[in-house]
Amino acid sequence: MRPPERRETGEQDLFRSRLDQIIDLKHPLVALGRTVDWEFLEREFGAVYTDDPGRPPLPTRLMAGLSILKHTYDLSDEVLCERWVENPYYQYFCGEEFFQHRLVIDRSSLTRCRNRMGEARLQALLQESLSVATRTKALKPSELSRVIVDTTEAQERDVPQ
Repeated sequence: MRPPERRETGEQDLFRSRLDQIIDLKHPLVALGRTVDWEFLEREFGAVYTDDPGRPPLPTRLMAGLSILKHTYDLSDEVLCERWVENPYYQYFCGEEFFQHRLVIDRSSLTRCRNRMGEARLQALLQESLSVATRTKALKPSELSRVIVDTTEAQERDVPQ
């Protein structure tokens, strides 16, 4: 079963304010959220879901958005979940229309999602991140011609006693 993707409805709620009415629409996370090709990520991530019975999967934009925020700000899963509840910009970036007072997932859902996605889907997320960076001119294509990877491994030293 594919995740039920959220689409902006434009609906009003008498008792809640829409996030786009209370945040600065020029904030960098709002601009980034408009730049990311969420439909591309939905297609890539949606391939891992089956139509087996069970709990419906979480929306791709929520899970991909949380993953992007986690790595952008170098946060642990626990801190990410805490900040998402406190930060309307995080919520808007992840596709929410109204401010949420609690996260609809638990911290362990992030780990399960990463495991389910596997390397190929996470590469699609990296691909989209680099695409956004080049489209927004935060990264020049020439800067991608050479990549330095640190493959050193921490080893125990033989310390004389």
